[in-house]
Amino acid sequence: MQDGSADMNQENVETLKNVADGVAAVTAVGTLMQLLPAVAALFTIVWTGMRITEMIAGKPFAEIIRRKKGD
Repeated sequence: MQDGSADMNQENVETLKNVADGVAAVTAVGTLMQLLPAVAALFTIVWTGMRITEMIAGKPFAEIIRRKKGD
């Protein structure tokens, strides 16, 4: 009977490992879903800042940040 019990225990351990892997994957995806709106907001803030700088300076942002060769 011990042999059958050991097999059942090993099955339970493998099942538990699979459940833990699934929970870890769901947690990772959930974390990324919560992170994505924050990253999108950051990009929006940076983009808007670049556009405002272009409007104030009257030239493209690439020209504003470009360094002269002597610098």
